[in-house]
Amino acid sequence: MQIDVLGILDVRENGVCIAPSAPKPRQVLALLALHADQVVPVSALIDELWAGRPPRSGRTTLQTYVLQLRDLITLALEQDTPPAPAPVSAAVPGAAPAVSAAAPAGRRSAKDVLVTAPGGYMLVSGGGSSDVREFDRLAGMGYRALDAGDVKDAARLLREALALWGGAAFADVQAGARLQMEAMRLEESRLCALDQRIEADLRLGRHRELLAELTVLTSRYRTHENLHAQFMLALHRSGRRGEALDAYHRLRTTLVRDLGLEPSARLRRLQQSILTAAPETPLTEQPPAAAALSAARATAG
Repeated sequence: MQIDVLGILDVRENGVCIAPSAPKPRQVLALLALHADQVVPVSALIDELWAGRPPRSGRTTLQTYVLQLRDLITLALEQDTPPAPAPVSAAVPGAAPAVSAAAPAGRRSAKDVLVTAPGGYMLVSGGGSSDVREFDRLAGMGYRALDAGDVKDAARLLREALALWGGAAFADVQAGARLQMEAMRLEESRLCALDQRIEADLRLGRHRELLAELTVLTSRYRTHENLHAQFMLALHRSGRRGEALDAYHRLRTTLVRDLGLEPSARLRRLQQSILTAAPETPLTEQPPAAAALSAARATAG
């Protein structure tokens, strides 16, 4: 099974898409796909579908959605089923016995792919691919490479991780409370990886190449301190000291107005370094956990 949720929902079995077009069955599949190979409780699915206000027939309706998904899975599994040989009439002397058209032993059914488990349902990936798992794997390797000082490899790995994103998670799913929460969590993970990839690129001296990207990012994430710090440093290293200071003042104005906060001590030190035209100073290395906190602060703003 191939599972993609970092953008448009695309779940494929045997290369055939099993994502329904109807909104609520699509929600069910999205939550199951995100937690593939884990049991998703019925209560979680009902909460996702009806936000704590399920109809009296909620469980029965959920079962109907599961059956609809299994119908799509069955169609996908049949794409891999060879046609049954035509039966040979037993009336012909010496003819071979008729061949049964039953599915070969060991062939999976839709119930093997979308399993009913105690208390919930589980989508079995069968060792297939998941863009979320691959993102986590590549990003983790990138963080470790950066911590080990292998900056070039870190930049490459984090770039590969970010390339898996085709848009916002569950972009075409009518998300309920649980999927919205998961989408926010994934977005914070993406921002953390993006922050660290830019950090690696800055250490590689790619400050001029980053200016256009950071201009867009600081406009979008107006309270993300580390992106602004990176933008300030890239501007300063490109000989644009005044613009670097302007970026600091725009961030400070936004933080005070929207969050009632002053910039961090780290950012103030960077501003002073630029004010005094100090030699180019690399940003203090920020571990992924701190970058994630900065991302969470930005999304909260």
